[in-house]
Amino acid sequence: MTVLPKPEDEDKTRALGPNQTPTLAHGGGAAGGGAPVFDADALAPGTLAGPYVLKREIASGGGGTVYEAQHKVLGRKAAVKVLRRQLAASPQMVTRFVREAQAVNLIKHPAIVDIFEFDTLPDGRPFYVMELLEGTDVRSLLSDRGRFTPAEVLEILEPVCSALQVAHEQGIVHRDLKASNIFVSTGGDKRVIKLLDFGIAKLMHPDASEAGLTVVGTRLGTSYTMAPEQIRGDGVDPRTDIYALGVVLYHLLTGQYPFRAETMTDIERMHLEAPPPRPSQGAPVSPAFDAIVLRCMEKTAERRYQSVKAFVEALREAVGAKTDKPEITAQAAAIFVDIRVAEGADAESDAVLDDTSAILDATEQTFRGAGLGLPLQTGSAIIGARVLSDQAGGGVRDEIVGIAHALADELAARPTAVPEVHVNISVHVGPASIKESAEAPDGKEIIGGEILSPSDWAPQENVDGVHLTAAAQ
Repeated sequence: MTVLPKPEDEDKTRALGPNQTPTLAHGGGAAGGGAPVFDADALAPGTLAGPYVLKREIASGGGGTVYEAQHKVLGRKAAVKVLRRQLAASPQMVTRFVREAQAVNLIKHPAIVDIFEFDTLPDGRPFYVMELLEGTDVRSLLSDRGRFTPAEVLEILEPVCSALQVAHEQGIVHRDLKASNIFVSTGGDKRVIKLLDFGIAKLMHPDASEAGLTVVGTRLGTSYTMAPEQIRGDGVDPRTDIYALGVVLYHLLTGQYPFRAETMTDIERMHLEAPPPRPSQGAPVSPAFDAIVLRCMEKTAERRYQSVKAFVEALREAVGAKTDKPEITAQAAAIFVDIRVAEGADAESDAVLDDTSAILDATEQTFRGAGLGLPLQTGSAIIGARVLSDQAGGGVRDEIVGIAHALADELAARPTAVPEVHVNISVHVGPASIKESAEAPDGKEIIGGEILSPSDWAPQENVDGVHLTAAAQ
């Protein structure tokens, strides 16, 4: 398996508002990787933090330093996180540091590091004591061994999502979900997953007596994983974390970030404007993962999964895990819109990207307006489909064909059209695996079957107008 280079600059890419500095999560554990860089702010071994004796520095960043420590009486090992000296003079940063500890303590979940106590050093710097983890973060594992299998991804993300679900129920948005903030603890016989770094977590319902720590226009997060609303400085909610889950899912499956560029500005622009790539293009995984990533990474929050629970359920189904919702088979009619860039053309040029985005946006609007489900969406294709009932199969089929012809006319007249881009539109009727879903337009969500394998029925060559398969005629 190819070992992928570690993106060393990831943690240096937080986009900050005025006078704000990111805090550092407890990461790296006792095996925290790499010799620490000399830091004039560091505390010497033997320094007391309450009843804990500091042993060595295990992680350091712009907001704080984490030390391995031991209780001077009980001998219990722990990690101590200390706010940097220059930040301790800022009431806002002290409040943010306290909020991180409060947020973690409020959630109380086994997949979140446990905080034992909170206090201040004699020089006035606040610190808190938490469990010491043995292991490494997922980004380091990706660097060392390459991408994860779908089953391994599920094993990692299930506990993370369980923790996120509880956090969201408590009114807390993480806002910095990424591989380096997921820790794999190797103590004992079983791997334990921990979600780290609530340093920039957002309290959706803070105490009315407390001033907010962020305002509209403030951008906090990591450019590689930030949702569009974070980049714009708009308000965030749990669906902001769901966007990041899509980024992390892509990252774990392929070993790469979905958007990569020479500058953070370019990466942020891609999050705002560019359709995300399919993981199946970068790794041998099922197209079912494409649909999950694309839905998580919708530019508009309303189009994403509306809860972490819905995301996990879709992920389990994609991996092949059992769910409590039975699948049934039925006939369905589908319109497949396939965007093709001419061989030799620059698929990343602004003109091609703009045209691709315009085609996908217009198609999605048409499909949603017609009440079609969207069981498959990628960066260059989209399927709109509807389950056929025994009584109304022919009528619905004719309606689907009419929608396809109207869409073809609309796309043919699009003002963004460039010669390098061709659009194939195909209509097919075939078997589909479905399940009951409150989120589907007709209460039935298509999750598999022949209808979601357009390579089996759509033309491979470019065609004009609308192509009807034999089953759709």
